[in-house]
Amino acid sequence: MSEIREIDIPVGATPQKISQMLENFEDVHGERMVVQMGPQHPATHGVLRVELETDGEMIMKATPHIGYLHRCFEKTCESMTWQQVVAYTDRLDYCSSANNNLGYVLACEKMFGIEVSERVQTIRVLVSELNRLASHFIAIGTYGLDIGAWTPFLYLIQEREHILDLFDRLCGGRLLLNYMRIGGLTHDLPDNWLKEVHEYLSYMEGKLDEVNSLLSYNKIFVERLANVAIISEDMCIKYGLTGPNLRGAGKKWDLRKNEPYCGYETYDFDIPVGDGEVGTIGDCWDRYIVRVKECEQSMRIIKQATERLEKMPGDDVLAAIPKSMTKVAPGEIYFRTEHPKGELGFYIVSNGKKFPWRLKCRAPSFSSLSVMSAVSPGLLIADMVALIGSIDIVLGEVDR
Repeated sequence: MSEIREIDIPVGATPQKISQMLENFEDVHGERMVVQMGPQHPATHGVLRVELETDGEMIMKATPHIGYLHRCFEKTCESMTWQQVVAYTDRLDYCSSANNNLGYVLACEKMFGIEVSERVQTIRVLVSELNRLASHFIAIGTYGLDIGAWTPFLYLIQEREHILDLFDRLCGGRLLLNYMRIGGLTHDLPDNWLKEVHEYLSYMEGKLDEVNSLLSYNKIFVERLANVAIISEDMCIKYGLTGPNLRGAGKKWDLRKNEPYCGYETYDFDIPVGDGEVGTIGDCWDRYIVRVKECEQSMRIIKQATERLEKMPGDDVLAAIPKSMTKVAPGEIYFRTEHPKGELGFYIVSNGKKFPWRLKCRAPSFSSLSVMSAVSPGLLIADMVALIGSIDIVLGEVDR
């Protein structure tokens, strides 16, 4: 009978150390099994295939395979007019279309020297923060679903539906808004729309406390996430993780504060970070709870933006939109914004014609996915589900 050997992984061991220990470890049969997780697996958050090399339930190596949704976003945009590109940015992260619109139009406006009114800026902030809420509700709800909690998902989908109804009233789109334009917006706010936003904020009071009671501090949920798949601040910087994933590792970095745009420096809000409340700083639970706390901050910003717009005199939100963009100034720009999933950057080159000569998108989900291979060794297969959900990826943005 073969001798069964156990491997003792010390608490706090780095992924590199764990990987090195596992390379020297053999199971009873001296073999490893390759398991394909996805693309049909319900916990892969889209058509992502992860090739797992396992020893029993323990993961020795994980290799993500992407490209199932690739649709040539960047090359397509290079044959579209400057304004037409806005509709294509909607489809990057289809849960955060307003935030995609914002990053692109701000990059173009900076390159061409276009200045928009305070009213346009405030409306952009309001719509973007509503979309951040909707994106985080999906992230939090589906994460609970991954771990086995069905009810919180239903609650959060219901709260998100109210936001989508607001978007429907605003521009006729629920998921893909196509609302912003280089130099302004497609149109001003509908009548009584701000009143509906106020009503939604009143309705949401206490709802996040219910989420915390149902899910965040649920004993089973905490035990599944605490001390699992720890991603340190140094590892975030090395692999390019930004947004809630970086803040979950304890780093207080948010472009709305550090490199403000659209007047974010005039809003009062905080930057939540992971602090190891129930486990270790940078674990799955910290990345999760940062998103919950960011929802509270987004609601603070939405309330301030709504109050400003109610006191603000109306103006023409189309006034700064160029009447013709068949000939534009040549140049290049890189501009980044704080997307719900991290830093969304656009590098754009103009050669003076009616469409971009080169457009490159720096997608936050793509960078977040890159850390998976480094963090996975030593996790159980069930922990891989927790890891994927905690980094909150959308494959439309990863593949582009």
